[in-house]
Amino acid sequence: MNDWQHRVDAVWEQASALGDDEVIKRIDALAAERPADEPVALFERAGARDSAGLEAQAELLYRSALAGGLSGPQRVQAYVQLASTIRNLGRPLEAIALLDEIEPDAGELRDAVVAFRALALVDAGDARRAASDTLTALAPHLPRYGVSLAAYAAELAASA
Repeated sequence: MNDWQHRVDAVWEQASALGDDEVIKRIDALAAERPADEPVALFERAGARDSAGLEAQAELLYRSALAGGLSGPQRVQAYVQLASTIRNLGRPLEAIALLDEIEPDAGELRDAVVAFRALALVDAGDARRAASDTLTALAPHLPRYGVSLAAYAAELAASA
């Protein structure tokens, strides 16, 4: 699988030069080397469609990958990417619920979960909570003003 993943990664590294259709074609060809229901292959196929703006197709593949037992960091990535896709399909509350569900397991991708949830919160009409959550996640990364920013974020949350 390691060689296979390296070849998948190579496609993604060239994606901007290849174009959407070619990325889908190449990822599908690589996925065809794996069992049809393999979660990682489904996840990669979903990502190819997602990046091409084919959200409805991507949603089905993400859900299949997750239902099939996708694990590790790719599971968190699939949740984030599925939530983004669902938000783009006009279902921000569902996206928020997915991101809330995965956040405890997000690890190093926690800030990505917060960022994508903020986008969904804005779409759901809760811009104050979106700003508060985002500023709270940003504050620890600042060499200065982190304490002040966290306090302002708390004020925003209290008034939301």
